[in-house]
Amino acid sequence: MARATVTLPQDLLTELMSLVDARSKTEAVITAIKDEIRLRKAARIKSMAGAMEFTTDASELRHEDSRLG
Repeated sequence: MARATVTLPQDLLTELMSLVDARSKTEAVITAIKDEIRLRKAARIKSMAGAMEFTTDASELRHEDSRLG
């Protein structure tokens, strides 16, 4: 784990700790970072909507996959 010293506005940190129900400042910041990463990844996936063309539907894929019996 990397250590970092950051200066954060106390009111933002207090609000963050309350919103994420964190027991420590570290827990609050880690939760916020993980949430931001998750949201940005989801936004990237959403932005690709319609960018891929599928030639096989899900039903065909399920029935052709030998692992699914």
